[in-house]
Amino acid sequence: MNVFNQLSIWLSFQLSVIFLIGIPITLFLWSIKKRNKAVNKLLSIYWKISILFFISLLLLIGNYNYALVITNISTLLMTISIWFWNDINDELKEYDFSYSLTTTTKVWRWSLTFISLNFLTQSLLNFNCFSFINSAECEIWLKPSSNLYIIIKNLFNFFFGANFTQPIAKFLGLFSLLIYALGLIQWLMIKLPKNGRNSCFSENGRN
Repeated sequence: MNVFNQLSIWLSFQLSVIFLIGIPITLFLWSIKKRNKAVNKLLSIYWKISILFFISLLLLIGNYNYALVITNISTLLMTISIWFWNDINDELKEYDFSYSLTTTTKVWRWSLTFISLNFLTQSLLNFNCFSFINSAECEIWLKPSSNLYIIIKNLFNFFFGANFTQPIAKFLGLFSLLIYALGLIQWLMIKLPKNGRNSCFSENGRN
């Protein structure tokens, strides 16, 4: 793996922290303050979907071979979740450029889409890492999760007085993945046919 590729992957993870976590938290709190139901609903759905991204980080910590596949699925689902809802899209279109909350939300949606596609492109350039993350050439993909592992390990030891190991991370990741998959299947079979692309956020006017 050349230096440019390593730098690109490192940058992708750094941008992910900002656009997948930092900005959504800010927008969510902002929407609560402004009492904007459309943006608040959009971010509420986003956080539910983004749980898979955090599950994938656990799997990366546990050196699960298919962890990178889960990571890419999570970013793609997160991107779909912010564009999928017709009622939210229609609501956001009604605001002009001067309304900073919705304008920032729109910019964030396009930025997240670009980052998600870039992340997928970087992964495809290292296709072998989809099925064998523990190989030497895939080490760069594990470095961000290694830093997270150290943080979680210290917190786990501080609060519970026990060691947080990679096998534990793998088990928790796989168990959480099973629960997540069951919840997603339930939504696809029950709520999607019923509501379609309607997010069902309250229609009591703009705020």
